[in-house]
Order: sequence, then C-alpha cells, then structure tokens
Amino acid sequence: MSELIHFPEGGYVFLKGGFPYSQGVKATQGYSIERVRFAQALPVAQGFAAIDAQLSAVGRPRTALCAAELRSPAPLTMAGFKTFNQGYVEVLTRWNLFRDGLNPVARSNVAPQFAPPAEPCFYAFCYSVPAKNPGMNFVVAGSGEWPEGGNYPDDIAARGDVSSTGLLAKARFVLGKMQDRLAGLGASWREASAVQVYTVHDIHRLLAGEILPRAGNGAGLTWHYCRPPIEELEFEMDLRGVAVERLLQK
Repeated sequence: MSELIHFPEGGYVFLKGGFPYSQGVKATQGYSIERVRFAQALPVAQGFAAIDAQLSAVGRPRTALCAAELRSPAPLTMAGFKTFNQGYVEVLTRWNLFRDGLNPVARSNVAPQFAPPAEPCFYAFCYSVPAKNPGMNFVVAGSGEWPEGGNYPDDIAARGDVSSTGLLAKARFVLGKMQDRLAGLGASWREASAVQVYTVHDIHRLLAGEILPRAGNGAGLTWHYCRPPIEELEFEMDLRGVAVERLLQK
C-alpha cells in the first residue's frame, strides 16, 4: 500500500504516487473537499487561470487544489504522455504544490471518443475548504490496467485483448487498484458520491459480476465514453466522496 503523506498547506493528505499525480487525497480534520466541473472544458492554461480565480473567490490558497480531471484529444504515446506531464507539473511547482519530488494532486486524464477537444483541457477539479461538519472527503485518482512503474506496454493487463475475457481481466485489475487506494485513504466504496468508468467497450457484462458488487447502487455509475490517456490502455476508473459539487459557467 502506498504511503499516506500529510500536506497541511492544502488541508489534506495524499497517497504517494508518481511524478504526474498522487494516487488519491482525503481532507484532514476541519476540512472538506468540493468539486467544480466546467460547463465547457477549458484548455489547460485557461483552466489553471479559472481554477486560480475560483480558489481566490472562495478565499483558498493555490495549495488547496487537490484533484484534477482532464480531457485530451487522443491517447498519447508514453513519450507524449511524459512530455505533457512535464508542462502540467511545471504549473503545480509554481503553485507550490509539487515539491521535493512529490505531487499531492490526484488526477484523471482521458480522451473522449466523440467530439474530442482540440488540445488538452480541464474538465473538473477539486479543492479543500474549511468545514465545521465535514461530509464525504476523498478523491481516488484514475487508473488504467497498467501498473505504474511496471514495464510498458508488456505489463498491461490482458494487453491487446478486448474480448469479454480480456475486458474482465482489465476490469478486475483496475477495480483492485481502486480498492487498494480506498484502503490507503481509509475510505470505502459505500462512502463514494460518484464512481466513474472510462472505456469505449461494452461494460454491461461487468456491471453485475464485478463493478456493482463493490460499488453498490448508492452512488450509481457514470460511464464516460472515453479512452484512457495512454495508447493500448482500454479501461480506467476513478471515484470520489465529496459533499458539494458545482457547475462553473465560463
């Protein structure tokens, strides 16, 4: 299980991840997490500016940013993914979020199959706020069927197999990742306010046998017809437990 690291400047703890993002976040005592979705996805630079404005409007520092949801034009090669991440993390570094080689901000990044954006965009983000009576307070970062740090692409679960058997193996791998991250945050599926799946493949056979026995029907399931951000990945998930969600018109 990944190390849980305190980030007091943000009002949350995070599960240690890699360079681009943490594996998940949870608000600390006295704080809650809120989510904002853009009515129209904004290009990354404009998105960061809008996030900065929102944080300022609610009296929160930039270090309160704890999660991001991105949309990309298409899945990237691993080299392209690393190049994008360098520019993204440069901004987090200027915001005093990325420090000492650690990135506290959880993230999902997927590529819509229909009407994809012309460039990488922000779809939504989360931040911490002071709260006397905190509600649900966690965000689990997105993950596809490849173990971070493993050999790419050889270690992709059921690589190249999008049959029902292959998708089952991929889903089980990703569900296991979600379970591990929930456990690391001290959270559970039943506390989720939203569970999201990202794939262009039929998931109906996976619902009753694999997904709903874990996620239940409380939060329901949102299926985004999107591909994971890296080529050859086919199935991704994330989930969150937040008490407040807003739609931001820009």
